[in-house]
Parts: sequence; structure tokens; C-alpha cells
Amino acid sequence: MTKGVDEVRAEIPFLQTGIIYLDSAATTPTPRPVIDAMLEYFHEFSANVGRGLHCATKMATEAFEATREKIAKIIHAKPKEIAYTKNTTEAINIIAQGLKWRKNDKIITTILEHHSNLLPWQRLKQKGIELEVIKPLTKECLIDPATVEATIDAKTRLIAIHHVSNAVGSIQPVEEIGKIARDNGIIFLIDAAQSVGHMPVDVRKLKCDFLAAPGHKGLLGPQGTGFLYAREDRWNELEPLLVGGGIVKDVDILHHELVDPPQLFDAGTPNIPGIIGLGRACEYVAEIGIERIAKRERMLTRRILKILDIENVEVYGPRHVNRRGGVISFNVKGLNPHDVASMLDELKRIAVRSGHHCAQPTMRYLGVQGTVRASVHYFNTEDEVDKFVTTIEQIAGEFG
Repeated sequence: MTKGVDEVRAEIPFLQTGIIYLDSAATTPTPRPVIDAMLEYFHEFSANVGRGLHCATKMATEAFEATREKIAKIIHAKPKEIAYTKNTTEAINIIAQGLKWRKNDKIITTILEHHSNLLPWQRLKQKGIELEVIKPLTKECLIDPATVEATIDAKTRLIAIHHVSNAVGSIQPVEEIGKIARDNGIIFLIDAAQSVGHMPVDVRKLKCDFLAAPGHKGLLGPQGTGFLYAREDRWNELEPLLVGGGIVKDVDILHHELVDPPQLFDAGTPNIPGIIGLGRACEYVAEIGIERIAKRERMLTRRILKILDIENVEVYGPRHVNRRGGVISFNVKGLNPHDVASMLDELKRIAVRSGHHCAQPTMRYLGVQGTVRASVHYFNTEDEVDKFVTTIEQIAGEFG
């Protein structure tokens, strides 16, 4: 039996404070079953993983490793294709620092990226890597696959693009871009920070070589968790970001032999309770149903987009709900986005984000310093988003 909205809301302690939480693009509140899974670790088997023969460490290791399978089910991958990270940023940096680059290799990305999918590539320019940043054709912020294809040349080694924009919500045609990359023998990386857990994601259909995602957003997991998917035959192209304890087969004074992926990327003591919590979060999202989550978010987004009809309000990104995720970015003319966010909080306890959203090139492309960003998840209600729209109408009418 799938979980209904009321049941999910009742299981999220933070929502009992009365807050109207429209900031899931930044992080989501944690359901009690996920909290309980972490507490069980602390109470019942609070030991390190893979480094002992006693029962507590065996239980911890089993629960820790089981999360790979739970993540894999969400994105239609294999458990051995999942490496744990502390966030999407770390996952992308593993690729940027771990691939064996050749001088004059080219990377293609877009002006719409989160800084975490831009700065790691910029840093590679120090190694003689060329970075080409493409722009969308319209202010709807949708990348045309033909533009990507036209940018490819013999030097192109990697294409890195987001699935859903954290800044404006546009859903990129990643499946088409993945086919272009595969047909040209180019590595394809997807930043799925705003899609995994919010909508169906199938790495086979997307034809991606790597996919990076956090645990604390769509998946309703704890902060400080995330993962990197790597197609099974791509692991041997990556060096680990960190080396040290927990990933060795043998070490002598001048040489070492390391374990195989994905455990190769687990150097040091990992975030054991967090990863266990992430595993339970994947189960929790599956219990709701990814399709149900996506359908509900589209409905909520459609209701929020009524702000398009409010005078003095400018909305950024796609107008059609099927072309965007549950992220709505806008401004009230004449008002600073931070002031609008503060008013929403003070008037109705509505939590939204304001600023450049770690996407300053996107903001400059739009011709603004920043925006107000509302973002939804399955647990939001129709009444909450309607109250948000009404409050924006009030703010725009009185101050815009």
C-alpha cells in the first residue's frame, strides 16, 4: 500500500511546527522512519564498518552495504555501480579529479549549471583542459540537443549537464543528449541533484556514464549523504579522490594495492548512520512511489504557476509544467528577492529560498542578481501552495 500525503506529513516531525516548507530544492525535512533507522544504528550496533569480526561491526557493515542496492533500485542500476559520497559536489569532483585527462581535452557544459557542476571543470583549465559553456536558445532555459551536437569536436572528452535546473526548474533533454554522447564516444555526466527522488530516473535510458545525486533532497534522506553512479565498465577509468584506511588490499613502505570499486571510494570512516538513513530513505520514497511523487509535484507546480497571472511578478524558466520540475523561480518587480522571502516568512511562515542559488552565470544570463525560489515535494498540500500564491499576490499588490 502506498503512502498518502497525510501519512507522509504525519511522519515528518519538522512539518508539525506549522511551517509551510517550500524549499525542498535546498534540502528536505527528514521522515521519522529515516530518523529511526539512524537511531537504531546508534542504539543497537554503533560500530565501524568492515574492520572487525564482532557482531556489531558485522551488523553495521551489512546495513551500510545494503544501501547500495536500495539506491540502485531507485535509478535502475546495479549495486556495484554505486559509490557513496557526502553530496553531489563530492561526486562530481570525483569525476573531475579522477579521470585521466589529456592536455587539450574538451569538456562541454552549460551556463545553467549549479556551481558544483561548473567550478570542478573550470579548475581543470590549469591542466590545459578546454571548457566550452553553451547557452539555451530562449529564456525558457532549455538546452537544444542540436546545440550540444554542434559543439562536439574531435577533442571533446566529456559532456556534463544537469537534469533539472536548481535555479529555474527546467528539465533538460538528457536522454537525447545522452544518445548524442554515446554515438560520439563521449563520456556523459548528469547532475541529478534535482531529479532523483522527484521523478523517474533510469540510467540505462539516459545513456549516462556517470550520475551524481544527493541523499538530502528528493530522496528525503539525511544531509551529508549522496552517491555517484558509474557505469560498470567506467570504474577502471577513475582514480579515487581520497586514499587511506579501509580501501587497501596490501601496503608496504613504498607501494600499495587498493580494493576494487565501489568500495575503493570509501576511504576513512564514512558517514555510517547517514548512509544507513539514506538506504531507509530510498525505501521510503519507493513506498510512496516515484510516479506518484512526480504526478503530485506537477499538480502543485501547476497551481503555483498561477503567479504568472499576477501583475508585477516575473517567472523564469519554462511556462509549461511538463517542461519543468517542482522548482519555480520568480521576482516581484521593484522588490529585492531577499525582501520577498522575508515577507513570506514573516507574514505566513512560508519558507522559500532567495539569491543566486549557487548559479550566478544563470542569473546573469537572465539579467538579474537573484530570484525568489519556491520548490515542492510530495508532502506539500494544495492549501499550502494556494496560500503561497495568495501571499505573493498581496506582496506584489502592496509593494511591487
